[in-house]
Amino acid sequence: MTFYQIIAAGPAATSVYHRPPVTARLLPSLLLACARAAAQEPATTAQPASYAASASFYFLEDDEDYLQPTIAADRGGLHLEARFNYEDRETASAWIGFNLSVGDELSFEFTPMLGVVAGRTKGIAPGCKGTLSWRRLAFYSEAEYVFDADDSSDSFLYAWSELTLAPTERWRVGFVAQRTRVYETDFDIQRGLLLGASLGRLDLTAYVLNPDETPTLVLAVAAGF
Repeated sequence: MTFYQIIAAGPAATSVYHRPPVTARLLPSLLLACARAAAQEPATTAQPASYAASASFYFLEDDEDYLQPTIAADRGGLHLEARFNYEDRETASAWIGFNLSVGDELSFEFTPMLGVVAGRTKGIAPGCKGTLSWRRLAFYSEAEYVFDADDSSDSFLYAWSELTLAPTERWRVGFVAQRTRVYETDFDIQRGLLLGASLGRLDLTAYVLNPDETPTLVLAVAAGF
């Protein structure tokens, strides 16, 4: 019924005309206000990606020396990583994980990961890495368990851990422990000492494993971007 039809019909017709509910009349105004508020909010900026590369040179007394490189990329919670000669010689692994962190002065960073291993050793490997830091003390550890695809009896737990003290902003000293089967060793868990230095984006570390028996020297260089 149009406005002119209502006037012509008189009061009887106007008695059956109903105004829209209050909520219906307010809805366009509310939508317009929400749109204006959303337009005034600053756009959320995407977190930039960060990259890291490292190389560890193993100098062995009773075996062939070798190089172990690693590259990694992080963006927000996503962590991607690739390793070579880590689980075995001539073996590569690719990883995906999620970064978690908590704390300020006492902080804990943790990254659960899942990897695929291919090469001389083949399989699937769940793993993780984490750092617990308090002032100048830090404990770092990474571990993975490779489920060997060829022979389940060859499945193995790999681990690398460091406990360090940083007397200055540049230098750090500490202890290191490793469990690996990349090369022959008389120890199920190797242990040793480390000395490291930070030079801007570059990090240099020297490790001596099993210093009282058959020493293994490891020189590592790492850079972040």
